[in-house]
Amino acid sequence: MEHRWMRWAALSVGLAALTLGCTQLQAQPPAPHPTPAPNRSAQNSPAAPAMNQELIQAQLDFGLALFEQLRQETPDENVLVSPTSVALALAMAYNGASGETQMAIADALKIQGLDIDQLNAGNQALTQHLSQIDPEVALEIANSLWVNENLPVRADYIERMQTTYGAEVAALNFGLPAAADRINAWVKAQTRDRIPTIVDQLSADQLLVLVNAVYFKGAWSEAFEPDQTRDRPFTLANGDTIQHPLMAQTGDYLYLENDQFQAVSLPYGSGSLSFEVILPAPGTNLAELSAQLTPENWQSWMNQMRSRPGNIQLPKFQFEYEADLIPALEALGMGIAFTEGQANFSGLTEIEAFINQVRHKTFIEVNEAGTEAAASTAIGIMPTSIALPPDSPFEMVVNRPFIAAIRDRNTGTLLFVGAIVDPR
Repeated sequence: MEHRWMRWAALSVGLAALTLGCTQLQAQPPAPHPTPAPNRSAQNSPAAPAMNQELIQAQLDFGLALFEQLRQETPDENVLVSPTSVALALAMAYNGASGETQMAIADALKIQGLDIDQLNAGNQALTQHLSQIDPEVALEIANSLWVNENLPVRADYIERMQTTYGAEVAALNFGLPAAADRINAWVKAQTRDRIPTIVDQLSADQLLVLVNAVYFKGAWSEAFEPDQTRDRPFTLANGDTIQHPLMAQTGDYLYLENDQFQAVSLPYGSGSLSFEVILPAPGTNLAELSAQLTPENWQSWMNQMRSRPGNIQLPKFQFEYEADLIPALEALGMGIAFTEGQANFSGLTEIEAFINQVRHKTFIEVNEAGTEAAASTAIGIMPTSIALPPDSPFEMVVNRPFIAAIRDRNTGTLLFVGAIVDPR
């Protein structure tokens, strides 16, 4: 029998509440919210009263559409995307967009029916809910805004990102290597070293970088016994069979089976969060099943799951994934936001600007104890090139004694300094 596994990590992300005091960054804990009562069945866990159901539906629609775009880009490779991480990062960019650019982002995010206040309030409530959903699961979430110290970013935009999205804010000189190093160090710390970098070298005239990071670690409600793990056959997409460690467990699970697939839900901690596994039926491949993965079908499948005794064999796995999301987001209708001279981010800055990068990285490990995963999304916004009058040429004739120095630009440390009075 041919076995193929679809790997799902329903990793939701939000923002940690952090504020900026003048030039010093200070962490500020989020406002306290009551912890939901533990519930073993995610089906029976009602949304918090303040949840915006239209926004939750939009994020599901967006997440599945984004996943399918990325899967089609690399159909023979592992894919792991954190849809809510990307949605929240894009929502911050949406707050700075105007006109057709804002409408294009709304189309991609499937939020056409929400005004900006509903979007922001809904994201804030959802973030607080997710951050405290299960005391037995580690879900650490953070957001940050890194702005160019030499370019204008509207103060009201920064304030809105701090108060509504809990963004930590810092001003950087993007012309120095230390700027990228500082952003990457922040992401590395937020993801407990699982994602060491999210940005590469940045242009000196980069306007700002929005970064979202999440760390997740959840133990299974019922751990797999390591002595039940065996090397067993696993059939790859090309038909080749390998031997790979598969964990094994017997118990009662939320389960669904039809002529297209088998699906099982494995809970973490108190049961509020779970790991969904959907296995295509023999004769059905991943592409065929993915074509059926609409938001309506997904919700229907989850609602049809019922508790049922059974045996589960699940492969242990660990991998990292990264993608440039711009092609996928262009396919979802956001092309204008990436087009120099057409994008409109007037709600963010007084100068013309466009999105020049959307990087997404994820990590996941599944073993007998549970799941560890991390995600980060970085959105870079760049000023549109502006033709400036050339500077008047200068003349410098070094024909007299002079001073010279070698210094570290990152720290300002002088490595050498001297006076040259005789160059012979």
